[in-house]
Amino acid sequence: MKRYRYKKTNYTSYVFILLIGIITGLGISLIFYYETPEIENHVTYQEPSIPLYAEINLVAVDQNGDGVSTPLTVEVKPGDGKVLTNIEKLLFWVDTQYSIQTARDIAKNITKIDTDNYDLIYSIKTNATLVGGPSAGAALTVATVAALKNKTLKNDIMITGTIEPSGTIGEVGGVLEKAKAAKDVGAKVFLVPFGQGEQTYLKPEETCTRRGGFIFCETTYEQVTINIGENIGISVIEVKNIDEALKYFSI
Repeated sequence: MKRYRYKKTNYTSYVFILLIGIITGLGISLIFYYETPEIENHVTYQEPSIPLYAEINLVAVDQNGDGVSTPLTVEVKPGDGKVLTNIEKLLFWVDTQYSIQTARDIAKNITKIDTDNYDLIYSIKTNATLVGGPSAGAALTVATVAALKNKTLKNDIMITGTIEPSGTIGEVGGVLEKAKAAKDVGAKVFLVPFGQGEQTYLKPEETCTRRGGFIFCETTYEQVTINIGENIGISVIEVKNIDEALKYFSI
């Protein structure tokens, strides 16, 4: 008759091996964790390798009442948010400085680029001794947006108008003279503030009569309205705000 013997299993050995495996696995995990730390919530700021740049032609009325054109350049360099001007032979005082600051703020909102990381440099070179008033505001804004986006502006389109913080383009004077200056430098399209595509002025007419030995003259004034585009021979388009203007510059 056969006898069966039951072999007692040594569970202690299995438990010991299992513990060794767990400890080894934890050690490997810890080593992996320390060798590859997480880097979330860290943003690396990369500065542009070359300066960003845009150029636009400004139009204005000089001290003699004549329309003049001068190139404006806007350069964007890595910096800490400074606005710098490099202006020669010009009296571009507080109103234009305000326009530059407004242009910077509007361009920041349009492009969604934090200008606190860049310096903006505005350069104008001209022979005119005076280009006053805030009428360059719209052009300054267009050029700033183009520079931040590193876009080349069309050189056959020019613009005049003030700029408001809301982006509205406001009225200016001397539109007829500015349109002439724009055409003279090769512009085909001249953007003007809404409602200023026509100009109304009083035309003097003198009538004289002889009475006895005297001549009496009387001057009357006739109100005349002209279409600036037809008068100058350039396409004049009215725009209400900077968003409309940017579409013509393909920005």
